[in-house]
Amino acid sequence: MYDVIIAGGGPTGMMLAAELRLHGVDVLVLEKETEPVGYVRALGLHVRSIEVMDQRGLLERFLAHGRKYPVGGFFAAIPKPPTEGLDSAHAYVLGIPQPVIDRLLAERAAELGAEVRRGRELVGLEQDEEGVTAELADGARLRSRYLVGCDGGRSTVRRLLGVGFPGEPSRTETLLGEMQVTAAPEEVAAATAEIRKTQLRFGIGPFGDDGTHRIVVPAEGVAADRSAPPTLDEFKRRLRAVAGTDFGVHSPRWMSRFGDGTRLAERYRVGRVLLAGDAAHVHPPVGGQGLNLGVQDAFNLGWRLAAEVAGWAPEGLLDGYEAERRPVAADVLDNTRAQMELMSTEPGPRAVRRLLSELMDIEEVNRRLTEKIVAIGIRYDLGGGHELVGRRMRDIGLERGRLYGLMHRGRGLLLDRTGGLSAAGWEDRVDHVVDGSDELDAPAVLLRPDGHVAWVGDDQQDLHAHLSKWFGAPAG
Repeated sequence: MYDVIIAGGGPTGMMLAAELRLHGVDVLVLEKETEPVGYVRALGLHVRSIEVMDQRGLLERFLAHGRKYPVGGFFAAIPKPPTEGLDSAHAYVLGIPQPVIDRLLAERAAELGAEVRRGRELVGLEQDEEGVTAELADGARLRSRYLVGCDGGRSTVRRLLGVGFPGEPSRTETLLGEMQVTAAPEEVAAATAEIRKTQLRFGIGPFGDDGTHRIVVPAEGVAADRSAPPTLDEFKRRLRAVAGTDFGVHSPRWMSRFGDGTRLAERYRVGRVLLAGDAAHVHPPVGGQGLNLGVQDAFNLGWRLAAEVAGWAPEGLLDGYEAERRPVAADVLDNTRAQMELMSTEPGPRAVRRLLSELMDIEEVNRRLTEKIVAIGIRYDLGGGHELVGRRMRDIGLERGRLYGLMHRGRGLLLDRTGGLSAAGWEDRVDHVVDGSDELDAPAVLLRPDGHVAWVGDDQQDLHAHLSKWFGAPAG
């Protein structure tokens, strides 16, 4: 019997596998595709995901394959200067194609000992008080204590659980692909600049060094079967309708379509089965939030599920995953709904867009919207108290290095400026670091393994209560 089976080997599934393996959890990842997907749906990592990689000692791997860009102009593609004063040591966006992200996370999971089986599709599941039985398309039956569906917007796991997926169906559809063009670069650039004055769902530009272009163009309507990829002829027709030319497109590398539907799972957990990533929420790709949202789901879930497997999880810890992450997803659905409205060509939305653009000249408004997109404005409801409680802790300099450098093992952390506190009894789950750094504007903070602040203070009895709340009963 495995501790955890993960259905889906995309970025959410591999991030979760790596997080579980940090704690010695026996993990099997089932991926129905026989080979990694080669097309590029997502183009990079936002600030919070960059911090996540840094917290686990992975950031240098990603930086080696990516390019840093200023943080600005993300909300509904309203052009504004880069936001100043973001509360992060990584105030940039890392441009890196999704296949590279997938590969790096898969390598990390494998390094830590996760078992990955490709070409294995989950088609059925049953659960009881002891665990979950997963049935595969080839007839095999596998047993685990828990199962997590990270299998995308058309999640088989979600369907088998009977979890509702309410929301709005797609009203518009957009074609996306990579292909060669014969038009001159200046013609492509001029046409793109002119069309995007009114049609923000259009774009065409070089992608790579081999002449390939990435093309985005509105579809004529919503396809009856949205899982069927568009044809090259469909791309040509839509390009001629929108741009007056098809730019001589040919030799497509891949083609796809996406809609503006928004849906949110009614539940993230049914017994021993959980949902994460697109299996739990789907939304338009505006702002580039989808992959990042899934990776951050995994980061929140991993240590909780590991604690449950290890037997030290306090009551309610695993249910806290849905309590914290579902509202975050609901907020992303709302901001993508708003962005899609603001990208409409209709007069009303265009007027609202102009008004919002004026408001975004106010630095605080621009920063607030940017923080939504890059996910550093999140504050989980942990019961109030100090303004840091519930927020993720930014990387700060310490006398002994950097804060994130102390978090690579995925454990809790008591960062103590007083030198008079103790985490005795929780040493197997929490690191106690005494450090007098002036960058920590608090006597002491207790950080969860995901870097969010669980407690601030200097009272030992109060600290004990919060250690028990988040890390279970003391050992011994």
